[in-house]
Amino acid sequence: MSDPYKILGVSRSAGAEEIRRAYRAKAKALHPDLHPGNDAKAEQFKRVSAAFDILGDDTKRSQFDRGEIDGDGNPKGFAGGGYQNAGGAGNFGGTGMGGEAFEDILSGLFGGGRSRRGPGPRKGRDIRYKVEVDFADVVAGGTRRMRMSDGRSLEVNIPAGVESGQTLRLKSQGEASVHGGPPGDALLEITVRSDKVWTRDGDDIRMNVPVSLATAVLGGSVDVDTPTGTISLKVPEGSNTGAVLRLRGKGVQRAGRPGNLYARLEIVLDDPSDVNLRSFIKSRSAK
Repeated sequence: MSDPYKILGVSRSAGAEEIRRAYRAKAKALHPDLHPGNDAKAEQFKRVSAAFDILGDDTKRSQFDRGEIDGDGNPKGFAGGGYQNAGGAGNFGGTGMGGEAFEDILSGLFGGGRSRRGPGPRKGRDIRYKVEVDFADVVAGGTRRMRMSDGRSLEVNIPAGVESGQTLRLKSQGEASVHGGPPGDALLEITVRSDKVWTRDGDDIRMNVPVSLATAVLGGSVDVDTPTGTISLKVPEGSNTGAVLRLRGKGVQRAGRPGNLYARLEIVLDDPSDVNLRSFIKSRSAK
């Protein structure tokens, strides 16, 4: 018959703290993770754990001292049982002080990463969405109403400067936790729709701006539609196709450092068949 006092190497008058220290020392030395494949050490570890399951619990210790249970925790006269308690769970921690002490052993062995009360409630699952946004929203920032997987409708802020392939995280908008923890997050994978007028170059925007021949030659102003609204672009006198004008701060509206908009001029004839224009060109070509 096994004797838990002898297994832990303590006297019958040992106090709770002495029993705990003895168990910790033996469990650390015998833990299976330190002796992989060593069946003898694993068996000793089980016996030490079973001994502490009894001596670390005041009720079980008193029952053992009175002869009501044997060294394996079984009622006297009960055959078998091995190192299982009455509930069928292995005695790696047990009840009373046993469970806490076993967590202490694991903490000491593996860097203190475990809590005596076990891991906290687990967070809910993150949910991924694919979201297409307009080019203008990327430049100026905007909002997008989304329908979430649970049917909720949510107004999502699209920050200026976001790019295709970037993921936005919406805190606590994912799946609810089934363990009493916080909900997961919603992860929005962004795709920016291409635009027929504007192209992006980092935080700058480039576009072609048609101007009349008269405006290019004499100078003037043309209205230009930009992602942030319509503005008046001043065209210098004597401009030509291919000239690039910079509009400072009219690019991607990133906070504190907005990009610029670069307008490439393209001369467009108002009426290529105009008789006077044809006569003028012919007269200039003849010289």
